[in-house]
Amino acid sequence: MTLHQIDQAPEEALRPPLFECCGCARWVDRFLAARPFHNQTALLTAADSAWWALDPSDWIEAFRAHPRIGEKNLSALSSQEQSGLNSAPHYVLDQLAARNLEYERRFGWIFLICATGQSAQAMLQALTARLDNSPDQELQVAAAEHAKIIRLRLIKLLSA
Repeated sequence: MTLHQIDQAPEEALRPPLFECCGCARWVDRFLAARPFHNQTALLTAADSAWWALDPSDWIEAFRAHPRIGEKNLSALSSQEQSGLNSAPHYVLDQLAARNLEYERRFGWIFLICATGQSAQAMLQALTARLDNSPDQELQVAAAEHAKIIRLRLIKLLSA
């Protein structure tokens, strides 16, 4: 999809691919309302602005649209992002699964990390370290990770 197509396409045609970038309806609405973008920098700035203007409940809505790190039957996009897990030893994957559950019990949402380019061990270390955060701290960290994911997915959308 080109920048021109994003600027000119009817909203209904853009909602599905944008919802894949961020699984929050209010983010999609805010992002679409910011058009036209004219260049990639403006598009990414609008994406960030739309994200950080949301309420925490909107962030959690977006988090719920993601699979757990290490989950099977991923979308093509999530599978590509989590490719660092492909060569991970089973014991690391088992630890990730156990820590994912611990994280969800502690915070009430899934562990979010921009997994692109990260090894399974690095993701496990980040997950383990973030379990020590307060809920307020962790919500901000998870939101920042999600903002990175949105940016990467929008760039992929533009290059598709």
